[in-house]
Amino acid sequence: MKKKHLDIIDPIHDFIRAYGTEITIIDNPIFQRLRRIRQLSGAHLVYPGAQHTRFEHSLGVMHIAGQAGQVLQEKGIVNSNDIENIRLAALLHDIGHGPFAHIFEEVLQRKNKASHEEIGRDLILKTEIGDDISKSGFDKKLITKLAFGNSKFQFMNEIISGALSADMMDYLLRDGYFTGAEHAKIDHKRITQSLDVYQKKLALEKSALYSFESMMHSRYQMFKAVYFHKTVRAAEVMLLESIRLAYDELGLSNISWNDYVCLTDDYVLEKLVSLPPKTLELKKAKKLAIDYQNRELFKCVFERMLTSKSLDKVKKTKLRQELSRKSKVDENEIFVDTSVTPSIPLSPSKKESKSIILITKGNHKFEVQEIPISKIPLVSTMSGFMNILRIYTPRKNRKKVEIAAKSILGGLK
Repeated sequence: MKKKHLDIIDPIHDFIRAYGTEITIIDNPIFQRLRRIRQLSGAHLVYPGAQHTRFEHSLGVMHIAGQAGQVLQEKGIVNSNDIENIRLAALLHDIGHGPFAHIFEEVLQRKNKASHEEIGRDLILKTEIGDDISKSGFDKKLITKLAFGNSKFQFMNEIISGALSADMMDYLLRDGYFTGAEHAKIDHKRITQSLDVYQKKLALEKSALYSFESMMHSRYQMFKAVYFHKTVRAAEVMLLESIRLAYDELGLSNISWNDYVCLTDDYVLEKLVSLPPKTLELKKAKKLAIDYQNRELFKCVFERMLTSKSLDKVKKTKLRQELSRKSKVDENEIFVDTSVTPSIPLSPSKKESKSIILITKGNHKFEVQEIPISKIPLVSTMSGFMNILRIYTPRKNRKKVEIAAKSILGGLK
């Protein structure tokens, strides 16, 4: 007889309870592979405790999304079927991630390939994951739309991704815990308990505004201290370049679903360090992977916060060429990196979140305010894009490239 529920011990949420179909999906090998994809790719080279994976994060998002659903059920907004759909979608929101998560996605995007959301849609709709969902009486198309922010139920999309999402609440708590960073202390229970819906959009009780502000500040600080840490990014730049150089050799150009679901962090790294050195590109890819594995990382010789959104590909290429000429260092040993993220999380439609709906209830009073984020004092100071320009090079070139970078970029804004 199959278990009706399963209690999973978790350091962030104490216990996470999974039910019927959720257990079936969790036990599926396609979902189990998330155990072998680290949540923060190369961050463990700076924060040794950051060994947590997409697997436990996905369980945590399901847990918080379920709590949000229960709050909305108590307010008469959703029913138990809606909560089951929300939980399944939250569980599967990261199912399409490849090895090294967002790093692998950067490589795919440079090759004009699918995003992890597009891959995730196909994995749910075209594999046994979707079959398991359908056999249990759920609509796999609806679950897929919810998981990736495309359903007609906007507030349900926003429970899974966006400025008030279960995704963000779990990754901040989890990443803060496993890195040891003190920036990610958020009152997620207060925020979850204060959720509401107005005109089909997710809203927040005004009394929890401070907790929302604090969460936005924590996210901003985590990007500066952890996600965009200069040494974390050095490791990621090396991985990006290694995978890019070995892209065809790794067979990534025309990969099947069966092959894709075998791609995990350790599998790809082992392939990279074992590359046959039959071309100059493969030799470089292999050396980068070995150096990454041994923590012989690139050095950051220049860093600047930019006010513009990003440097386009042409400008990066020209800058790399100019740095090479000025420093007399091979262009292929100079890396121009821009780490860009919206300071406020994107909405499920992938647009910048512009406002938040605040609700005041009590004493026969019901008020609704849609406040532009630019009007919230603490949050407004962070609105826009965080964009960090860095120049990396191997240790041996450090001084030469540093002098060239300061000479060329000294006045850059």
